[in-house]
Amino acid sequence: MRYLLAIAALGAGQPCFSQTAETQPATVAGRPLDRSEAGWSVTIGLAPVLSPAWQGSRDMALSIFPDLRVNYGDVIFASIPEGLGWNAVNTNGWKAGPLAKVRFGRDEERGGSPFLITGGSDGLRGMGNVAAAAELGGFVEKRIGPWRGRLEVRRGFGGHEAVIADGAISYQMRSGRTIINVGPRATVVGKPYMDSYFGIDAIQSLRSGLAAYSPKGGLLSYGVGGSALRPLNRQSAITLFTSLDRLGSEAGHSPLVRERGRRVQFTLGIGYGFRFNL
Repeated sequence: MRYLLAIAALGAGQPCFSQTAETQPATVAGRPLDRSEAGWSVTIGLAPVLSPAWQGSRDMALSIFPDLRVNYGDVIFASIPEGLGWNAVNTNGWKAGPLAKVRFGRDEERGGSPFLITGGSDGLRGMGNVAAAAELGGFVEKRIGPWRGRLEVRRGFGGHEAVIADGAISYQMRSGRTIINVGPRATVVGKPYMDSYFGIDAIQSLRSGLAAYSPKGGLLSYGVGGSALRPLNRQSAITLFTSLDRLGSEAGHSPLVRERGRRVQFTLGIGYGFRFNL
């Protein structure tokens, strides 16, 4: 059985289920099903992840991300990292369809991860919380041999109301039974997203002591992600994943990042996943 970790292989600067392993987030063990496999399947997993406490933070935090994903063949998929989607087009290496995700926002005290175990940051003091957001849109993906390219475009509702575009290219290789994926990725966001996570209004400036800042939309982050997956048997696998990203200029020039964070963001994690059919 082949497994892939969504965060490692395709994660953008900030995955929807967390602030950084976002990342985003990215993640947690997933698996693309063979087309010949019909019916429902469930994958459960856990992944300890070491990552910045919030996107742009210089402080690291340890989270343990749970993963529950449900698939109907290679048609319908649902999980926290990958969202709820439908492969409406699935032919000749192409996949495309609608997609919905959840972004859990950011907490002034706990940072960006809802699954924080230890670590954290006081860098968000005075900034307030960012509410969760639903993100609705679609995706298109193309596979050519060992290469895969994927583009997701979504629009947020709630904690931010921006358009987000995540793009990634990955190359897959094998070393014995180990499956290795590596490739670049980038995320572009609209101004409402930048305002929510990196902007500083008059009240936030007064509370935090940081200068007011109103960023434009544009490149949020760019970097590279990689994963090494080792199957344990036909139903389970362990995946080591990592990513290195750099915030774009609009986010990186925010006083929040310049004075309390850093533009380069590093994530490292290991995930275990177990799959069974219904």
